[in-house]
Amino acid sequence: MDATNIPAPSNEAAPTSAVAATAQEQHHSQQEQSQETQKLHQPPQKSSAAATVIQKRQSVMQRDRYNHQSLGASLNTSVKQARVLMVGAGGIGCELLKNLVLTGFGEIHIVDLDTIDLSNLNRQFLFRHEHIKKSKALVAKEAAQKFNPNVKIVAHHANIKDAEFTVSWFRSFRIAFNALDNLEARRHVNKMCLAADIPLIESGTTGFNGQVQVIKKGVTACYDCTPKETPKSFPVCTIRSTPSQPIHCIVWGKSYLLNEIYGTSEDQSVFDHSSDSDNAQEIEELKKESEALKKIRNAVGSSEFPKMLFDKVFNADIERLRSVEDMWKSRRAPEALEYEVLLSRAKEVGTSKDAILNDDQRTWSLEESLIVFNDSLDRLSNRILELRKNKAPENADPIITFDKDDADTLDFVAASANIRSTIFGIERKSRFDIKQMAGNIIPAIATTNAIVAGLCVLQSFKVLRGEYAQSKEVFLTPFAPARLLAPDRSRLPNPDCPVCSVFSTSVTVDMSRVTLNDIVEDFIKVNLGFGDKEFVVNNDVGILYDFDETDNLPKKLSDLGVQKDSFLTIIDEDDDDTFVNVVINIQEGNLEAGSKSFEAPFTETPQIPRKPKKVQQASETNDNGQQNGQDKADDDLVEVVSKGVKRPNPEDGDQPLKKVRIADSAADVVVVEDTDGAIVID
Repeated sequence: MDATNIPAPSNEAAPTSAVAATAQEQHHSQQEQSQETQKLHQPPQKSSAAATVIQKRQSVMQRDRYNHQSLGASLNTSVKQARVLMVGAGGIGCELLKNLVLTGFGEIHIVDLDTIDLSNLNRQFLFRHEHIKKSKALVAKEAAQKFNPNVKIVAHHANIKDAEFTVSWFRSFRIAFNALDNLEARRHVNKMCLAADIPLIESGTTGFNGQVQVIKKGVTACYDCTPKETPKSFPVCTIRSTPSQPIHCIVWGKSYLLNEIYGTSEDQSVFDHSSDSDNAQEIEELKKESEALKKIRNAVGSSEFPKMLFDKVFNADIERLRSVEDMWKSRRAPEALEYEVLLSRAKEVGTSKDAILNDDQRTWSLEESLIVFNDSLDRLSNRILELRKNKAPENADPIITFDKDDADTLDFVAASANIRSTIFGIERKSRFDIKQMAGNIIPAIATTNAIVAGLCVLQSFKVLRGEYAQSKEVFLTPFAPARLLAPDRSRLPNPDCPVCSVFSTSVTVDMSRVTLNDIVEDFIKVNLGFGDKEFVVNNDVGILYDFDETDNLPKKLSDLGVQKDSFLTIIDEDDDDTFVNVVINIQEGNLEAGSKSFEAPFTETPQIPRKPKKVQQASETNDNGQQNGQDKADDDLVEVVSKGVKRPNPEDGDQPLKKVRIADSAADVVVVEDTDGAIVID
């Protein structure tokens, strides 16, 4: 197309286009101004972390509102202000800590020395696989803190019996909770809470059974008011010579054979070393065999070692026992085994050790037990040789001790016990069963722990209100004929209890200069009011002073082994007007130079209770020398109390003990009270 043919632009179109462009620019400008104005009026955008914190805070506020509604204003305030101690972070402890945190207790201290094992994970829900070998107390704190960030949790990876946990430290808590499975630790916490005069809520489970008890000094019975079972011990002659049960062979493998080869010496605690002639003779034989085992022990790690050990304990020792013919007149004689014969039979079986060990519910055959025996010896020998190689010259010789969660020691004990059981004609057990028996394990039930932990918190509400008369000792007995929970009135203190029937006091001393004479002559005789009474002063070590032994009087307490925050016990030996035992807590303080070396916590002489006089009631007898009204057949009767029913109380006239026959109790009624919003089971 020619240029001349191109039409010229119109003069009218230009102004119109310019006006349109100007209007468009003004529109865009107005939009930008509107957006800026909206940004100014909009609230600032929050980060995801800040939003999470706000969401958690709202959740906590909502939970506290629920607690306020369910507990009531007064109790909820007491809970939030309470500083409580929880000893033990295991099965009960995990459930209890969760309950305490969600209930809103203001400050919770956890004390536990234990670390997390694989076997804990099936019921201790605060722990995961990555926590194995870590501190229970520290991990529990970290896990539970997420439930309620407002609660202050302090974890102590320590032994509750350590010196740092003094009576004054216990006194700083409103309530203490025991969630322990150790008898000595329970007794220690019980003693410390009584000395500090703080309430203790004691709990425990055994399989499906459980118990919760409120302990308050002078009001309810303490943990030691009733005797506790001592750990089972076995006579040496039974374990070493005449086993008749699987547990006898298990104890032999765990406490004798394992220790003789990889430990220091025989574990004396599980044997009954009474002085009867059978035991004395067997102990002498035991010493001779220990000498022989030392030679075998020196062969650890060699190819001959398994055969040497087997021939000694499963052949030579058995032949020696068979030679005592009188021992087997009334029982089956043991049958010795030949290592080479049994080994060839084990090779014919063709079962691999991995296949055997993968199924711990199955009972091994004799041949399979030998395979595991040799394999566990190899593993343990490699371990002990490595430990000896890395031992520092100044350290003691390394040892390997039994642990139910140590596969090497468990396999050795299981295999040894099953071989010995076969020799004596005793039933063999699976590795699973042997683990429970060797570790004195009663299977822990997660549901039982949860129920008991909930009961602990319910009882703590009554303690916070000071309603000890309403507190209950609750028994969880799921297989009882009556009901699952059997609450009973808290027992009164036992007047003969060596722990809670005492008079507790304290004295602040300057440990650098206080002497036993200062305590005896000034504090006990003057401040406590013993005067001319004859009395004995002792501690955990032994007697420090009595009326005839005065050599220790000029010595400092520190020279006598008395440390700060330890206890002295004063025993009144007068027959008339006898004081109860007095327990003195020795507390160290900064006393001014030139002043007395001690300071009493009181200005007036305290009123120490007297021991009740035991009255012997005379009873009439008939011509046969028996009490009137008693038939001779009654001597064979046993008092029986139905499980699951409230324990009979001496003050309950309507619940007498029945002999032999148990009458059906009246239907139990569970009364649920709603007191200030809190549900209480009576």
